[in-house]
Amino acid sequence: MDSRVNAVTFRVGAFRRRVAWVFALQFLIVVIVCILGIYNVAHTAVVIAVIVLTTAFAWLALRREWRPVRTLARMVNRWDGQQLDPESLNLDQWSASTDADVASLAQGLHGFATRLASYNQRERNFTRDASHELRSPLTVIKMSVDMLAEEDGLSDFGVRSVRRIKRAAREMEVLVDALLILARETDSAADDQYFIVNDALRKELDFARELLAGRPIELLLEEPAHFALQGSPQAFSVLCWQLIRNACQQTEQGSVVVCVLPGVVSVRNRAAPQLPGGDGRPVRVRSADRHGFELAIAQRISDRFAWPLELQTGQGQENIARIRFPHPLPVEAAAESAV
Repeated sequence: MDSRVNAVTFRVGAFRRRVAWVFALQFLIVVIVCILGIYNVAHTAVVIAVIVLTTAFAWLALRREWRPVRTLARMVNRWDGQQLDPESLNLDQWSASTDADVASLAQGLHGFATRLASYNQRERNFTRDASHELRSPLTVIKMSVDMLAEEDGLSDFGVRSVRRIKRAAREMEVLVDALLILARETDSAADDQYFIVNDALRKELDFARELLAGRPIELLLEEPAHFALQGSPQAFSVLCWQLIRNACQQTEQGSVVVCVLPGVVSVRNRAAPQLPGGDGRPVRVRSADRHGFELAIAQRISDRFAWPLELQTGQGQENIARIRFPHPLPVEAAAESAV
């Protein structure tokens, strides 16, 4: 225990000893009045009254002994996860008759609450600072790159450099979004929105096509089904972007197909092995990488929002990432929520 506990000495087992004394005295009194009743020294009504009064006093004594535990329970019940009142668990204000186990429990609760409140404060500071200090320069970079891309007379090297900067800015923006999603609590209002999965995927594919300009990779969207979700559209977009980006990195030439099935979104890459590469050999697709940074972020988001992620290597040099959504909704649900 810390210095606050040194002012008051708490006895170990005090609660158990006092409870034992209460039951022992109650038992002794009951035995005495029962013997007096058996030998007709005390009337039956008196015996019953004494037993009732003894039981009531024992209950009151136990209730008084249980008061510190009840006080702690009320503090925990009222606690909202923020900083506890330092004086509410100040052990110097507790009586010396408090059991040492109860005092230790109060001290541990105070320390845990303090550390958790500090963690919450650091989380708020990080999300606020990261959201402002990182998004602002990214916005400036994106605007500057767009203006530079409209300049006339750019060389081929300049055009490629602009594309690389634009791609890196987009990837950095998505990374910041992913880190903020993982850092924030899941019970915020942004995590309880209705959105249509197909619309979110079209938007991400448009971004990806713009960034893949000049590369021999075709992005396709197959929509055998349409459904909506209730959750975080930003988290869904970041998750799908990471899978699309990972699929594009696993093949040098071919196509990446995003397929929407009932309650499932799959991303698979199709290589074109019949087309020779620059050295005359067929272009090959790499096997599914389960340790890449994109998939690590995607796995954390899927775990956070309970959207199971499956990875497998299929036939014909295909790598498949499949996201399952346990509670898909009809498209009409998102339309009604928007009204």
